[in-house]
Amino acid sequence: MNRLARYCLTALAIAVCCSCQHKRKYFPSLDGADVRFVRFDSALLSVRPDSAAQDIRGLYEAYPTFMPVFVEDILGFNGFDHTLFTEPGAAPSPDASALENALTGFLTDTVYNFAYTNRQEQELFADVSDIEKPLRAAFARIHWLYPDWETPVLYLFVSGFQSAVYFTEDGLAVGADMYLGADYPYYRQVVYQYQLQTMRKECIPVDVASAWLFSHIAYTSPKNRLLDQMVYRGKVMYLLSRIFDYLPGYEVMGYTKEQWEWCEYHERAIWHRMMDRRDLFRTEQRLMSSYLNDGPFTSEISQESPGRVGTWMGWRIVESYMEHNDTVPLQSLMEMNDAQLILEGSYYKP
Repeated sequence: MNRLARYCLTALAIAVCCSCQHKRKYFPSLDGADVRFVRFDSALLSVRPDSAAQDIRGLYEAYPTFMPVFVEDILGFNGFDHTLFTEPGAAPSPDASALENALTGFLTDTVYNFAYTNRQEQELFADVSDIEKPLRAAFARIHWLYPDWETPVLYLFVSGFQSAVYFTEDGLAVGADMYLGADYPYYRQVVYQYQLQTMRKECIPVDVASAWLFSHIAYTSPKNRLLDQMVYRGKVMYLLSRIFDYLPGYEVMGYTKEQWEWCEYHERAIWHRMMDRRDLFRTEQRLMSSYLNDGPFTSEISQESPGRVGTWMGWRIVESYMEHNDTVPLQSLMEMNDAQLILEGSYYKP
């Protein structure tokens, strides 16, 4: 073997070893978590107008935790007297009749053709093993990191295009009718174009885990600069990317591949713009909303950018920090509240 060939092989071996150092194994092999999946959607869609009162009583009996939430928060009956359907022998009342009519109307609405939507939901979600398996795996990893956290009950329901992921007393509810596919025709009447890319069934596991993590990992920075918010969100996104380490980054982020590549291509320019304007150290709510909130683009950057560029940059900073500090456990990273220390320790220089 000549000298050039030996040199190339040595260089390749070094490069492979270096890259492997950054692919840390954060989790042992785990069995899936015992996540309870509740099909409230199928039960709700079995309600019939000619037996609505009896069917509603059945829903209260079968789903005593979730039915009151659905009645008040989705159907809009705030402060409803649920004993009208939970106490045996309760006399008919105008309020009970109003709920019966509202639920029947909810299931047969013609403006957005809910009857058709609900049939589509039942067809697409007839088999949910494709979301159950990744969710069980995700919550097994979450439980391994945080054994004191309760594993949530996960309800599937139809929301009338109102809610994708919703918190309940004992877990989370997924509005399955918000995940019928980016090309579902009725979505264009109720959401913006930029939201369509995440309205796919395969997005549910990341959305559910993301909601759970953001609700449990507190924002504890003593300051409230853009940098602090970016790093906080970046930490959670980094954890999500380790939990779903088989997914490409753009799927974890909720971007298209093209949006992710746009950020990568313009990463240096974005960073220099933020540094030149000292945006990292500003606290105005409008500025932070532009960088962090979902939208068609990030107005502080350009109309060609995707939304939430600040969150994407925060993730890159945290990723760089973990590459340069490869003995820091995930739990310790999540507990760090000094964004400046993380930035300095990241040596982030795109």
